[in-house]
Amino acid sequence: MGSKKPFLAVLLIQTIYAGMFLVSKAAFNVGMNNFIFVFYRQAAATVFLVPLSIIFERKNVPPLSFVTFCKIFMLSLFGITLSLDVNGMALIYTTATLAAATTNCLPVITFFLAVLLRMETVKLRTSPGMAKIAGVLICIAGAATIAFYKGPHLQLLLHHRLFGNPTSQEHQPHVSSGATWVKGCLLMLMSNTFWGLWLVLQARIIKSYPAKLLLTTLQCLLSSIQSFFIAIALERDLDQWKLGWNVKLLAVAYTGIIVTGGTYYLQTWVIEKKGPVFLAMSTPFALVITMLCSTTLLGEAISLGSILGGILLVGGLYSVLWGKSKEQKMEKTSSIAQAEKETEVKEEVASQSPPPPFFV
Repeated sequence: MGSKKPFLAVLLIQTIYAGMFLVSKAAFNVGMNNFIFVFYRQAAATVFLVPLSIIFERKNVPPLSFVTFCKIFMLSLFGITLSLDVNGMALIYTTATLAAATTNCLPVITFFLAVLLRMETVKLRTSPGMAKIAGVLICIAGAATIAFYKGPHLQLLLHHRLFGNPTSQEHQPHVSSGATWVKGCLLMLMSNTFWGLWLVLQARIIKSYPAKLLLTTLQCLLSSIQSFFIAIALERDLDQWKLGWNVKLLAVAYTGIIVTGGTYYLQTWVIEKKGPVFLAMSTPFALVITMLCSTTLLGEAISLGSILGGILLVGGLYSVLWGKSKEQKMEKTSSIAQAEKETEVKEEVASQSPPPPFFV
């Protein structure tokens, strides 16, 4: 049973993410403002994480310089606040299935940004390097397929909506115009680019502020403040800020507490047990779960273009991950061979050196 725990954990993680796409889309379908939603989500996450930070890391609080604080502030602004705001706008124009599909290109975007920032290298004359480049190109083809090709629609139980009907036609993904759909796809890719940049730069921030839980809590707090000012500037209607006992409150509580709090621990545990590649390879599970549930629960129509594009995105993801995994194995083998060679040289030098003088 112990060996199955990581597999069950990644399945639970991707199910939670699928639920995030579904409840977020359901909240937008009933008219919730996406900017207000992001504020409430981050505020709920902050309220949840602050007590945990006090309990677990109050004795290990590293010093926080002004420069580091400014870096964390900007990282929160682009990697969390703007990423979630843009993602919300994209989700209104498109579907939960598209949101789940485009997350498969996140590791590819992260790799591409790491190469641009010279944090990652690509050896074009090796099979891992060629696999990485092929993965990037396949992901680009998948994104283009989703954005510019719809094809016939798959409609299953289209009129049986668990969360009610959309309040306006603009929230109905299956009647979206071509221009609106393309706009939503581009916004979704922009959101994932911001998220990928956050993942890349996060590694540098952790070196100067190693308390991971405190860092997450601080970023959620800063994001809450940033998203509040954005929301209040764009939405002054007080009725939009009211939360009742409905899908809006469910979406806020679920994304703020379950997604931010629950998956944080689970992902850390899985990475510790199986490594980041194992976790990344489980991403397509969220796409499959979201595709099935969005059709039956939200009444979304899945186009052939979304299915084909999703397959290409998954293929590109696995190509990059295979190249990365193969490269790490080659580097490990090379380092072991180098260490063995150095040991042999030292032993050979020791055997050829003259014996020490003998004193009577």
